[in-house]
Amino acid sequence: MLTDEQISELRSHFPILQEKTYLYNCSQGALSDAVEAGMRQYAASWRTSAAPWDEWMEAYEGLRCAFARFINAQPDEVAIVTSASAGINPIANALQFDGRNKVVMSEYEFPTMAHIWLAQRPRGAEIHFLDGVDNAVPTECYERAVDKRTRIVPLTQVSFVNGFRSDVAAIAQIAHAQGALLFLDGYQDCGTRPVDVKALDVDFFVTGTLKYLLGPPGLGFLYVRRELIETLTPTMTSWMAQRDVFAFNTKCLDPSPDARRFEGGSPPIPNIYMARPALDLLAGVGMENVAAQIARLTGAFMQGARDLGITSKTPPSSVGPLVVLRATDAAAALAKLIARGLAVSTRRDGVRFAFHVYNTMEDVNVALAALEDTLDLMVRA
Repeated sequence: MLTDEQISELRSHFPILQEKTYLYNCSQGALSDAVEAGMRQYAASWRTSAAPWDEWMEAYEGLRCAFARFINAQPDEVAIVTSASAGINPIANALQFDGRNKVVMSEYEFPTMAHIWLAQRPRGAEIHFLDGVDNAVPTECYERAVDKRTRIVPLTQVSFVNGFRSDVAAIAQIAHAQGALLFLDGYQDCGTRPVDVKALDVDFFVTGTLKYLLGPPGLGFLYVRRELIETLTPTMTSWMAQRDVFAFNTKCLDPSPDARRFEGGSPPIPNIYMARPALDLLAGVGMENVAAQIARLTGAFMQGARDLGITSKTPPSSVGPLVVLRATDAAAALAKLIARGLAVSTRRDGVRFAFHVYNTMEDVNVALAALEDTLDLMVRA
């Protein structure tokens, strides 16, 4: 567990924390001075280098290695992409929907994931959505739905709409027992706890840097289990996806034997320079420490919300990072909370409070005091 002094020192690197109670992490992580330094480093490399692309490719591969360590993968299993969509699309595009054409997913997936698989229907995909029960999708729902016709199970690790956390390992086991693949969307969780894609036994994993990884928009990562890489050849490709990037052979299509074959074009170099220091910052804090701090704050906040009689869309067993409280008028509640100096967000009828390692018990208390003044706009238990 981090000490108060360690949290205070960490907070000093995020200027916005001096001005706002920042619980907006499910939409965008706070900007640190380390990331700002990365911006300046990129600008300096462009301004001063005689061959900036040599430096930039080194940074590009360095980030690949750093993220692979972060999720317990090998660098050749990681593709650097510009968004979650850019990571999901080449996999969906490469799969065939012949004898196995079912895609099974919950109604709590982020639209990106759902829309991409729905777009495969003209290619033969048959999409099956699992209905939620009390803001959760029990594992038993997957047991009933996944069968020998199932090609893939897209799965959100933490739902953006209610904070529900899936039992990833159990659902992966269900999918694999039927010969199906599992595609984990970790966007609303990656950066809040240790991630081990091998222990979870997922086939694909996608995330991006702009939320809990504390980096910029416009950068994401795709993990593909090594044994699957060369079995998948997307028709969406690029020069950076080839075996020899700098061969410049116009007449030869030769996809990389590693996860680069799923990349979509020139790397987003400025974002790479900003993302690396954010990743290093989290690794330096220690992901077990990050998870413990978030769980402590989430537990206190959820208990406080219960004491106020506010209905939560997030299961009471949640350990974070996202807590969603129901509102009778989410837009009006949001405006009132913003006026009190809180940075929060809404989705549908829920107000979202998203905790990170730099948040404190004082943030919890400030948020609860603001909610107490907003009870007329919240759904009461």
